[in-house]
Amino acid sequence: MGSRAGMVHGGGPFPDSQSAIEHAPCGLLQTDADGAIVWSNRTFCQWVGYGAQELVGQRRLQDLFTVGGRIFHQTHWAPLLQIQGSIAEVKLEIVTRSGERLPMIMNAILRERDGHVQQEIAMYVARDRDKYERELIQSRTKLEDAVAQANRLQAEAKDRALFAEQMMGIVSHDLRNPLSAIHMGAALLTRTGATQEQQTVLARITRSTDRANRLISELLDFTQARMGKGLAVTRQPVQLHALVRESVEELKMAFANRVLQHEQGTGDAPCYADPDRLVQLVGNLVANAMAYGSRDAPVTVRTCVDGPTFSITVHNHGEPIRQDLLDTIFQPMVRGENGNASGRSVGLGLFIVSEIARMHGGAVTARSTLEGGTEFTARLQRE
Repeated sequence: MGSRAGMVHGGGPFPDSQSAIEHAPCGLLQTDADGAIVWSNRTFCQWVGYGAQELVGQRRLQDLFTVGGRIFHQTHWAPLLQIQGSIAEVKLEIVTRSGERLPMIMNAILRERDGHVQQEIAMYVARDRDKYERELIQSRTKLEDAVAQANRLQAEAKDRALFAEQMMGIVSHDLRNPLSAIHMGAALLTRTGATQEQQTVLARITRSTDRANRLISELLDFTQARMGKGLAVTRQPVQLHALVRESVEELKMAFANRVLQHEQGTGDAPCYADPDRLVQLVGNLVANAMAYGSRDAPVTVRTCVDGPTFSITVHNHGEPIRQDLLDTIFQPMVRGENGNASGRSVGLGLFIVSEIARMHGGAVTARSTLEGGTEFTARLQRE
């Protein structure tokens, strides 16, 4: 292509072939060394939606590129063209007048005519090639994701036992020891004549360490249960009503602004159970009732001994639990909705309650209605 600075339609570098060049099945352009368009054929103008008078002397070719294309032009295309004098099959996108991104393949040659450096460029629309490349990339990505998923599942299966052991070791030693030190330090500082503001901060530290210790205990129990060993249970004779009544009195201190009460039901025979696990069961059910129950209504803990079984029931009023959630509520990491203390738990409390019941030869059930409130009942084997 000859040099025709400022040339528009109506003339061309090869007058005898003017129509063929103008309507060639590819875009043909000439630019100066800086990319300013000095001539373009009609095909390219039609593709990009601009008239020749809007391109020639008005725009640089790189102005029609996407942002990524401009960066590529500056960092790769232009330097490479200067070094080797030509480039071939460069794929890029042209932004048309309507904003459409038109994928194109470009070939360019650097020529010097009459002391002026010009770039002669041929461009081809590459929609089918672009679509094929995108589909190929997507297929490759899906395949890589599937392989990675398979490898990940295989690695998890092999490392599950080791992970559980490491988790228990880290939680029990590396976390509990410093938390105990923090708790003891806060307790000592409260006895050193701290100001009221300092006492408030120390109380907050104590509550936070207590909560962290509860979460650690839940994670340890969860890990032990998932390893297939079940929770550790040491059965011994306990007086159910007295044990639960004492536990409720302690819990009243944690929920000082709420009404918590114990009701002694039928039976008074000794029960053979793990007292610490029963206290944990009551604590988890009460915490759940306080978090999701109505603040204006009491939470009631009822104990009964009935022949070969005994039961602990925790009742609260408030919005009922949806049936679909009720069906899965004892699974790990499942939490209720609209709780008053959404940050209290990681969703293991009710799972641990069900495991405690299971290790005592029993089970825990739940029912929830708008009129009757929500009630969790753990029924365990007495002997």
